[in-house]
Amino acid sequence: MDRMPILSVGKKIRSQGRGSSGPGDSGVTLMEMMVVMAIIGLITAISAPSITAGLDSIRMATASDSIAAFLNSAVNHCERRQQPVELIISQKESRLTAWSNEPGFTRELTLPTGIVIEAVLPQIPDDVEGVRRLILLPGATVPGIGIQFANRRGAHRIVRLDPMTGFPHVESVVEK
Repeated sequence: MDRMPILSVGKKIRSQGRGSSGPGDSGVTLMEMMVVMAIIGLITAISAPSITAGLDSIRMATASDSIAAFLNSAVNHCERRQQPVELIISQKESRLTAWSNEPGFTRELTLPTGIVIEAVLPQIPDDVEGVRRLILLPGATVPGIGIQFANRRGAHRIVRLDPMTGFPHVESVVEK
């Protein structure tokens, strides 16, 4: 019995051209496989930079939203619970921490990989350890601070706390 591949419609495939001698001659040559692999590699190499740029912009947007939400929750906790909240911003670790005397209230935010805190604005000249501590007091004005951060591609953003409203807002920094 001849072993010929069968199509889904039930017809037998017959080998044509190049003098096929039997059922073992069908398939893909090494050269054809190398050409296909080269094309796939070329497409991957061309699209990789745009994919990484897209991932970096997603990380940047996520970081700005996370920082704004973190600052907003610290201010809200201070006002609603009528308790002081300490806000610790560590540039070295790219981490924000908020805590109060209320049992169980400690919040921590570590920024995604590739996002670093560049500065806490306004900058203090004697700040050598890279840690800024702020205390949010109930009924008091929210400090007008800004957290400037950047990604590996050099994009910069600032999340600022508005001292009038207490709400954070995000600013894109345009390089000149």
